[in-house]
Amino acid sequence: MLSRTASNLFWMGRHLERAETAARLLDVGQRITLLPNTEAGYQNEWNSLLQASGTSGVFAEKYGEVTQEKIEEFVFFDRDNPSSVASCIEKARESGRIVRTALTSEVWDALNVAYQELRKIERKSRSKLDTASLTEFTTGHTATVRGAINSTQLRNDGWHFMHLGYGLERADATARLLDVKYFVLLPRIEFVGSGLDSYQWQVILRALSAHRAYHWAYGGDVSAGRVADFLILNGESPRSLITSLYEAVWHLEGIARRYGEAVPAAARDKAREVLAALQGRDIDMIFDEGLHEFLSWFIGEIGAISMLVHEDYLLGGS
Repeated sequence: MLSRTASNLFWMGRHLERAETAARLLDVGQRITLLPNTEAGYQNEWNSLLQASGTSGVFAEKYGEVTQEKIEEFVFFDRDNPSSVASCIEKARESGRIVRTALTSEVWDALNVAYQELRKIERKSRSKLDTASLTEFTTGHTATVRGAINSTQLRNDGWHFMHLGYGLERADATARLLDVKYFVLLPRIEFVGSGLDSYQWQVILRALSAHRAYHWAYGGDVSAGRVADFLILNGESPRSLITSLYEAVWHLEGIARRYGEAVPAAARDKAREVLAALQGRDIDMIFDEGLHEFLSWFIGEIGAISMLVHEDYLLGGS
């Protein structure tokens, strides 16, 4: 496979997952504003989400004061924000268009419909839209595209590159959403273990579509340790860090099997190293280390793996 084709398939997966993450961030903010918890009120929550996504500076320069309406515009519609839903769906569709012959008609149709429906939403008055509908639009269409990929694409190198993009982006997104909760949202240490703390953890679970799965795995008690364990170390949790990274390793190994051992191994070796580091931890070790510190380390390691994937396979891609 040409590096250009591999690059577009990889980034198609990443941008679809990134669009979904942006929508889930909106959902987190909207749900948490239902329970203001600091003197700063809802602005604290929206600022937290901007910090987690690394876009607070870009937002402040363009929009100034934080309001829910401005956040929705920035996170969903703003093409100047490379991580907005609109930007990511457009980029995913463009990547798919470039490698159209590598996609089944079902995958291309799902991508194209998502983009055309986005254009319709962009033409609507913002006053007629709400956060819930924007989130449902995004998660519904990204799920349809992924379903088409899984049900119609050959399990070849292109399929591995798409899912490698998905896995790395999902690992990064779950880590950032966890960091929003533990490091930024909770206003003071004395709130740990309070009703507010429990409510915010439940919001994170619902934003990740993981609320019911969590209760199946752990029962009714929602606590910081259990939720963090579910979203970091539980291999049965589909969005956990360990599951996402395991899938990334599996797809890197799948690419190596197809191309032979002569292919570069830097990304694969780094991903295996980080996976082994996760497998060597338990949740008490992570909390002793500091959850924010652990998540910052993990986000940095995912960035390093992504850079090595680019160097190993995608140089010369567009």
